Amino acid sequence: MRSRRADQAGGPGSVSVDEEAALLGRVAAEEKDAFEALYRLYNPRLQRFVRSVTKQPVLVEEILDDTMMVVWRKAYTFNHSAKVSTWIFAIAYRQALKALKRLGSWEESEVGDCADASAPGPDDALQQQELRKHLDDALGTLSPEQRAVMELTYYFGYACREIAQIMDCPVDTVKTRMFYARRKLKTALASRREAI
Repeated sequence: MRSRRADQAGGPGSVSVDEEAALLGRVAAEEKDAFEALYRLYNPRLQRFVRSVTKQPVLVEEILDDTMMVVWRKAYTFNHSAKVSTWIFAIAYRQALKALKRLGSWEESEVGDCADASAPGPDDALQQQELRKHLDDALGTLSPEQRAVMELTYYFGYACREIAQIMDCPVDTVKTRMFYARRKLKTALASRREAI
């Protein structure tokens, strides 16, 4: 069952699956206002996804621009065999991998620490910040493909079949990447816990 979080990930301006398809149809007809609406709808979700997959904050805007350019140019090719979101995330995933290959390195960049400003007290905020740092470090040990599977599953709520469409691979490959990602995360988090 698909998580509600995936449907709500777009925030207050989210639209239904049918409305997204209609919006993309208008983009295919080269309506610039429809493209702007689609861009605003997907920008926050794609930023999070691309940042998570690449771990290269300096590449995020370039990848988003490249992704949306492909959406603009190829909207007419959308054949309704998947959801619009699956189609767009697949484009973003491919653009992220291309950018990493152009960079010539799969090395991870440092990810900034973020404290939860709404936390009840300074101890809670520090604990939350440390937990986020450990999790970011552990996620940094994963390959971009493994991070993509984790992000699409746990943040966006996609099922294995949809992830397979996005990543253009068999469902079993998605499951294998998830298995190894979980195992690697468990090991990385356990070693960090012992170091504390």
